[in-house]
Amino acid sequence: MVARVGHVEDREPPDGITKHFTVATFVVHRGHVLLHPHRKLGLWLPPGGHIEPHELPDDAARRETLEETGLAVRLVGSPGIDHDADGSPRQLLRPEGVQVEDISKDPPHQHIDLIYFAVPEGHPGDRPLPRPRGQEEGMEWVDEEGLRTRTVTEEVRTWARLALREVPRRIQHKRSGHRRVHGMGRDRC
Repeated sequence: MVARVGHVEDREPPDGITKHFTVATFVVHRGHVLLHPHRKLGLWLPPGGHIEPHELPDDAARRETLEETGLAVRLVGSPGIDHDADGSPRQLLRPEGVQVEDISKDPPHQHIDLIYFAVPEGHPGDRPLPRPRGQEEGMEWVDEEGLRTRTVTEEVRTWARLALREVPRRIQHKRSGHRRVHGMGRDRC
């Protein structure tokens, strides 16, 4: 096989560190966020994992959450622009954040982590908390008190609190019939 010089797959990372794209999804329901104790790290984390080759980030966030929790979720957020004309590029949800994490020394690599917020599909806010039944052991609905008492990093605690505050606000805003015009700083109905 002849290597194509300059092809992306043939390039060494300039800093020698391989980077993997990943997702983390903070699922919110009735004042709780879904977290689990990570086996290797001993820290409580949201569902998430690697984006598979040729997989869209939105799809990876839903897939990883379903695999780990057994719950189908609806991502809460908005695309960069509100545009869906025929023949136009499909608009994906903007992640709530993008961060780079140093993962291990053997071999050293980094995760470029796309952060999403979500709600359980088909579980209106007035229903009881759905029971997680996925692949990850110990998945629990954690409230504000639980964020203080579990082994949670300040970064995860901050994301969880932001999700707990923002998701209900966005859902209520959507129910009221308002949509934000992105980049224009005004609301429209």
